[in-house]
Amino acid sequence: MEKILSLRYEDGSLVMIDQRKLPLEEVDFVARTYREVDFAIKDMVIRGAPAIGAAAAYGVALAAKEFEALEKEDFLEKLEESLGVLNRSRPTAVNLMWAVKRMRRLIESNRHLAVRELSELILAEAHAITAEDREINLAMGNHGNSLIGEKATILTHCNTGALATVGIGTALGVIRQAHYSGKDILVYADETRPRLQGARLTAWELLKEGIKAKLIADSVAATLIRDGKIDVILVGADRVAGNGDAANKIGTFMLSVLAKTYGVPFYVVAPTTTLDFDSASGRDIVIEERDPQEVTHIEGVRFAPEGIEVYNPAFDVTPAENITGIVTEKGILSPPYRESMEALRRSL
Repeated sequence: MEKILSLRYEDGSLVMIDQRKLPLEEVDFVARTYREVDFAIKDMVIRGAPAIGAAAAYGVALAAKEFEALEKEDFLEKLEESLGVLNRSRPTAVNLMWAVKRMRRLIESNRHLAVRELSELILAEAHAITAEDREINLAMGNHGNSLIGEKATILTHCNTGALATVGIGTALGVIRQAHYSGKDILVYADETRPRLQGARLTAWELLKEGIKAKLIADSVAATLIRDGKIDVILVGADRVAGNGDAANKIGTFMLSVLAKTYGVPFYVVAPTTTLDFDSASGRDIVIEERDPQEVTHIEGVRFAPEGIEVYNPAFDVTPAENITGIVTEKGILSPPYRESMEALRRSL
């Protein structure tokens, strides 16, 4: 099966699948500077919390490469500027801030090195983040597969696969592992308005893997859940607060309410890098609001009337009480989440 790589570092550039063009075109976006990485994150050339984190790390490496000819203090000043720009690319996905913080710590603890040596160390750290995410994805997939029945029908929302990570994915990674282990699964993929990541990206990945799947409009999910046609719901997360509240693509909260009402297990699949132990609850999570044209236009064509006001939050917060379990690379967290999250934090 063809391996999907959301990003790769080649010849001093960060090469990313341009997810704005999928599934109609499979083309690359090449970033040669950290400013181009910043644009790629903001414009959703690349998206998904773990992939954004890895891209930001490579953005710092590109900044180091760009400014290698400067004197040491000027070099460090430019690196700090790049860290600030990348950290502000998108506000909700905590992996972005985690990666930037990790790179800042690396730079601070190695300020004594020569510019070239520090630049090489920064690139090596970006490679390490990428390699770690691949292993994390596999571990989450294996843990999550234990929750999937031999003939399970699964509902998923947005895209949580190889395109959203640098491995096999989070929630879609669990689905992949279930498929690889020979289970006869069927996946319903929400289209995920307004950016249609389910229709454009998840459907594309499922087809490439040969996994039985059906694409549905977001509004169909309620009927399927009510009628007992969904065995389990798997979603990802861009940030999980210390009490287990989880921010994910808009529409996730609605699914969790339906799941709770009709007794369908609802799992969040997220690496420990997405767990924000410093946020007490979902109320602390900043929710990104995006361009109104994402709602009023499709592929640049307006279908809503001129002058209509738009509210376009990219994410919503699912309360912990609606979540059956949180699948991480360290295992599956169960309620009460404040206690299980704290125990996990102490073990890291």
